[in-house]
Amino acid sequence: MAKVAINLSTGSIQQEEVIVGIDLGTTNSLVAYIHPEDKKPIAINDQGRGTIVPSVVHFTQTGETIVGTEAKDYLTTDPAKTIYSVKRLLGKSYKDVGEHKDYFGYKIIDDDSEGLVKIRVGDKFYSPIELSAEILKELRERAEHSLKTPVNRAVITVPAYFNDSQRQATRDAGKLAGLEVLRIVNEPTAAALAYGIGIDQNEEKTVAVYDLGGGTFDISILSIHQGIFEVLSTNGNTYLGGDDFDRAIINHWIQENQLIADTVNEDKNLQQELRLRAEEAKKTLSSQPAYTGTINGTIDCHIERHTFETLIAPTVARTIESCRMAMADAKLQPEQIDAVIMVGGSTRVPMVYEAVSEFFGKPANNTLNPDEVVSLGAAIQADILAGNRKDILLLDVTPLTLGIETMGGLMDSIIPRNSKIPTKAGRQYTTSIDGQVNMKISVYQGERDLVQENRKLAEFDLKGIPAMPAGFPKVDVNFILNADGILKVEAIELRSGVRQEVEVKPQYGLTDEQVEQMLMDSITHARDDVNTRMVIEARTTAEQMLYQVERFVEKNGQHLTAEEIELTRTNLQNLKDALPSGDKNTILKAVDILEEQTSPFAERVMQISIKQAMAGKKIE
Repeated sequence: MAKVAINLSTGSIQQEEVIVGIDLGTTNSLVAYIHPEDKKPIAINDQGRGTIVPSVVHFTQTGETIVGTEAKDYLTTDPAKTIYSVKRLLGKSYKDVGEHKDYFGYKIIDDDSEGLVKIRVGDKFYSPIELSAEILKELRERAEHSLKTPVNRAVITVPAYFNDSQRQATRDAGKLAGLEVLRIVNEPTAAALAYGIGIDQNEEKTVAVYDLGGGTFDISILSIHQGIFEVLSTNGNTYLGGDDFDRAIINHWIQENQLIADTVNEDKNLQQELRLRAEEAKKTLSSQPAYTGTINGTIDCHIERHTFETLIAPTVARTIESCRMAMADAKLQPEQIDAVIMVGGSTRVPMVYEAVSEFFGKPANNTLNPDEVVSLGAAIQADILAGNRKDILLLDVTPLTLGIETMGGLMDSIIPRNSKIPTKAGRQYTTSIDGQVNMKISVYQGERDLVQENRKLAEFDLKGIPAMPAGFPKVDVNFILNADGILKVEAIELRSGVRQEVEVKPQYGLTDEQVEQMLMDSITHARDDVNTRMVIEARTTAEQMLYQVERFVEKNGQHLTAEEIELTRTNLQNLKDALPSGDKNTILKAVDILEEQTSPFAERVMQISIKQAMAGKKIE
């Protein structure tokens, strides 16, 4: 095997190749790089197809995957097999997204647990990580085709409000797409870098980043001091964006043409035509006073700018209210903001620009393409990590991921590699067995999904947890990594206050070659590792479902018919038979069948319980 140099200050493999910056968006995604001659960031436009790649994945009848503009065409013709807005699902459980499930045209699996969501397409099950990896693969392939060079390393951006789990899911998606993710960067930080803010080490600025995309909106207030970007506050709405502007125009046309809304909703072709015309009208009205068009020569699609602005005024006002709340959280006044940066295609609407500039009392920065600005900033960050910008300070980072062992021997990352140090991160865990009073905390270092492939650093028992049903205790596990690279791991049971901690030095006894080997192994085995993790997670979901259903039938069998009990037993056995298969789709399909068959039981028993309680009786 060829030797690979490694830079321990960034934890990144050093090769003579392009490192790209990727904006993995809810609606659209882009990839950018630093041009070798003029050293300026540029968004990649492969084969003249445009810089924007819609974040849409379609699965054909033959099982092939189509990503981007071509996949968008299937949103109305084959919605069950066309996945969009997958970024909303990254690192989320069903309980996190359940109330918005009707927003999605595809099937999101409800396993009634805290487990991560899964998407069903035909007989196959996909995690948001796998689907995001398909988008990243498309971006990677476009970059490689355009640049005529292999692309193996990237910086990927995420919203400032993304939590640990969502950031780790983004890293995993990159790994699955064959990319070494050098760093996860906040989108507002990348936007500021694209405008050259924060590159000068002596610069001190407070910046507002207003990001209005197709389906999401957020405002972030950043403090920039000596090259360090700190998020002071963030606010927004993950279900508000330019799509709302399109819908306002569509509703206006439906009313003007005296169409029946239900009829429009049933006619998928008309729905698509209206949506496309509305998007076209919105873009035209950014530079023209009016838009005129027709559909099938019968539906008049005329709208003037002042009408459009009246229609969208409530939506724009909601974004300004978010700005007001973010400023209050940051304890700042608009005059204390040094620069306002506009991000997202929907900021091209003149009314939006005017409202933002008026609120902050200064003209907003919109000279860079708002669709591209985040990816351009990510490319600048990638260039810094490549060591091509000697004038910019890079803070020390941890070269390998630190985490703990969870069910099934999986590695749960707490501090991802390339995290700036000193740093602190934590996760909350609970017990898996009724009456459990001890919890073993095993600390590992490495990039593989199974702990057995990583390096064990320490192990201790958290003793004295009060005996409670499984899932009731709340145990916070915190990792505190100081500037000297000393890691303190503490575990606290919140209800009782029981605490235990240990200190280790992660780098102790590791040579540069060993770190390098661990990184290379993680890239080489990425797909196998992810597949193994998904089979283990599917088995864990199945075992929880078996336990819940068996216990439910045992307690409430008197409220079920003999046929229902027999069918439940058959489906329970089918799930037990599927467990040894080692195929996540087989296991999850059996889980799905059992869940769909038994979910009405709980509602029925609840209704019986309410009736009996009202009659003065109690059900066990």
